[in-house]
Amino acid sequence: QVQLVESGGGLVQPGGSLRLSCAASGSTFSINTMGWFRQAPGKEREFVAAIRWSGVSTKYADSVKGRFTTSRDNAKNTVYLQMNSLKAEDTAVYYCAADKTWGQVTMTPGGYDYWGQGTQVTVSS
Repeated sequence: QVQLVESGGGLVQPGGSLRLSCAASGSTFSINTMGWFRQAPGKEREFVAAIRWSGVSTKYADSVKGRFTTSRDNAKNTVYLQMNSLKAEDTAVYYCAADKTWGQVTMTPGGYDYWGQGTQVTVSS
C-alpha cells in the first residue's frame, strides 16, 4: 500500500506561482509513476503532469507545458509540482497519484492506484 499526502495549495494572483508537494509513504518501492491531476467543479479530472519514480522521464499536458514543472526528491519520497505563470483556468483541486503498474507513463486517472487527498489551488485577482 502507498499513502500520499499533498500540500501547498492556496490562493494566488494570475501570473503568480505555487509549489505543490506530495509525500509518499508505505510501499514506495512499488511505484512506477507519480502523476498530477486536477479537477474543477463540474469538470472531469484531467491529467496535468507525471514523472517516473526512477529516472528523469516527465510528461505534461499541453495546457501547462512551459509553465509547470514536476520533480522528485527520492530521499524524501516526495514529488513536487512547481506552477508558474498561473492562470484563472488553472483553478482546481489538484491531486497527486501513484501508479504501481510497470511500464509506460499513463495520463488517465484509471491508470493510477493511489491518490492524495487533494489540495485547492485558486487563481484569482
